[in-house]
Amino acid sequence: MKGNTIRFAKEQDVNQIVNLCEAHAIYEQCKYSKEGKEILLKKELFSDNPKLYCLVVERENKLIGYATYTQQFSTWNAEEYIYMDCLFMNESARGFGLGEKLVRKIQEEGKKLGCTLVQWQTPSFNIRAIKFYNRIGATSKEKERFYLEI
Repeated sequence: MKGNTIRFAKEQDVNQIVNLCEAHAIYEQCKYSKEGKEILLKKELFSDNPKLYCLVVERENKLIGYATYTQQFSTWNAEEYIYMDCLFMNESARGFGLGEKLVRKIQEEGKKLGCTLVQWQTPSFNIRAIKFYNRIGATSKEKERFYLEI
């Protein structure tokens, strides 16, 4: 699909990123509140030492997809890795290879950081995503993710 640009997010993108987060949550059948998210994301994405990195897909000055990632440490592997927290494309942008381009860009950025692995998760009912991840050569581990509020 021509006319798409993949780039790092800019501060002025945050409102659109929050809207994509909301669409992503709806797609994954989760609750989401936009309240305060712009301020929090700006802080973490654009500080001197960001905790989160965000790539976006832009078409005609509108964001149609995004991927976020962080650098983490694996005790088992005793090395740093990239954790892809989110990958989402609007329905109209799916099926054109843009998601794969985002994943490949994250791999490139991880390599620059000295990482050798990208990890992520997806709900087991997201069959389309699972087929996509298998197609691009990813493998999965059978695990459940738990949450505990503090």
